[in-house]
Amino acid sequence: MNGAERIFSVTRQPLPPFEVCVQSGQLAVRQALRKVFEALRPLDLDVEEAGTIEIVLAEVLNNIVEHAYPPTGPAGPIAIHFIQQPDGLRVKVMDQGNKLPDEKVPLVTAAPLDVELQDMPEGGFGWLLIQHLAKDVTYARVGKENHLNMRLAVGLPS
Repeated sequence: MNGAERIFSVTRQPLPPFEVCVQSGQLAVRQALRKVFEALRPLDLDVEEAGTIEIVLAEVLNNIVEHAYPPTGPAGPIAIHFIQQPDGLRVKVMDQGNKLPDEKVPLVTAAPLDVELQDMPEGGFGWLLIQHLAKDVTYARVGKENHLNMRLAVGLPS
């Protein structure tokens, strides 16, 4: 490789494992995303990679804030662990809120969009986006904690 090739070749440095913790609540998603992107800065993610992370984490965290720790109940901790692997970022999200129905990730399919506006579904797109953008999505209730694991094919070594 000559000098010119090195200038245009971006080699990503390995990222040490890290964790982001927030309390559920109105600003939890925004605070968590800000902390995540600060920690991921060394990966020099492109716009598509950053968008994938933002969409998936925002959907997961919004579900936790709205359903695991509903606004009428007490706030609680949310922890997000990140480990960079050769096949992407391994992400584990943990909370102590309500468990998922049937204690499993919902199986969702795209709702028909060729219907009248009043017949369009109001929700359900979050899990569809998560399952489309993330890989190896698993859920387990461990004691009193929810553990959602996934792989995001971003930050891959070049």
